[in-house]
Amino acid sequence: MSTGNKLTIGIHFDLICPWCFIGKHQFAMARGKYTQMFPTVNVETLWHPVQLLPDVPTSGLPFAEFYERRLGSPEAVKRRQKQVAQAASSVGLELDLSAIKRMPNTARAHHLLRRVATSGGLAVYEALLDRLFAAYFQRGEDIGDAATLQALATEVGVPSHVVDAAQTDVGNVATTAAVEGVPHFEFNGRLSLSGARDAAILLMAMSKAMPGTKELP
Repeated sequence: MSTGNKLTIGIHFDLICPWCFIGKHQFAMARGKYTQMFPTVNVETLWHPVQLLPDVPTSGLPFAEFYERRLGSPEAVKRRQKQVAQAASSVGLELDLSAIKRMPNTARAHHLLRRVATSGGLAVYEALLDRLFAAYFQRGEDIGDAATLQALATEVGVPSHVVDAAQTDVGNVATTAAVEGVPHFEFNGRLSLSGARDAAILLMAMSKAMPGTKELP
């Protein structure tokens, strides 16, 4: 196997999607395992923003009221949140959905991530992505707020000039492709999967999508 072997994985996501947080956690485990098994394969990860709710005001909306309107009743909201929290807990993530007060517009956060993608490299990008997910789903922070985003970016080492530049970006985040739902994974243009899949399933997809690597049993 030559060092020129390359596996490109595209991931469509939005920051207000708990399944994307769960899916990223599972993907990180699968990618780590894959690189251990196939160290000569160059794994390239491309993160593609999808703004699920572009019509949410810049200042956001009250979280509880938004989901009650969306799901029909407080009881339905509780059932959905319990389902999400249990799914997260089963893979080692503890969410605090009760701490969320605002449903944010994610355009500012995605603009910041895009600026980081062009200046900071994958490690910084994914550190910020992890911090944004944790801020929203585990700490109830408003990731649509400019000051909050600046503080989160500083925590993971994003230079101030990158943060300042991102704050001048305007407009909704355009999706890079039409996908049925997020998270959505694409492997070398050969395979695609939607949903927060188990790490074992993602690992299998990586193996199948890369010609020349031995498929897992």
